[in-house]
Amino acid sequence: MAASSFSVLSAMITPAVLIGACGTLILSTSNRLGRMTDRVRSLTERFKELVTPQGQREPLARDEKHLIMAQLPKLTQRVRLLQRSLSAFYASVGLFVMTSVLTGGSALLGLNVLLFPVLLAMLGAAFLLYASLQLVSEAQLSYQTTREEMGFLERLGQHYANLYDDPQLPSPQVPSAQQKSAEQP
Repeated sequence: MAASSFSVLSAMITPAVLIGACGTLILSTSNRLGRMTDRVRSLTERFKELVTPQGQREPLARDEKHLIMAQLPKLTQRVRLLQRSLSAFYASVGLFVMTSVLTGGSALLGLNVLLFPVLLAMLGAAFLLYASLQLVSEAQLSYQTTREEMGFLERLGQHYANLYDDPQLPSPQVPSAQQKSAEQP
């Protein structure tokens, strides 16, 4: 009887480990989704600034507006992937909990329904895999949008660098190390 109880407890604890893993992934994915929401809000504010008369005079304002508009479909897709991942993680947790409850309940009632907990655990693992694959896709889109922004920043940096190459404009005066030390008391 003791060996039987121990095997039942072991079988009930195994899904608990996966529940903990899912919990960590849920927390991480929720944070990613929150950051995406913040990102969309900041892009909205930036776009509103760029369409004002003052914003339209900013260097490369038109390019930046195009960049923001080009990113919107990717950001929308990223949010959908994160939402699907969260749903799959939650389903996975539910299935692992049901596995544990069914394992303990069947042992308590003296029923031999080993097939059902195994099927539930397999289904939970399938949801976990699906959610992980969604996160891989989201990470790839994140990389693409970051590269696009880096490209824009390179163009903006080049724009400002070219300003100082114009002979009509004064060069910025950068104090030398001797000047800095002479100015300090």
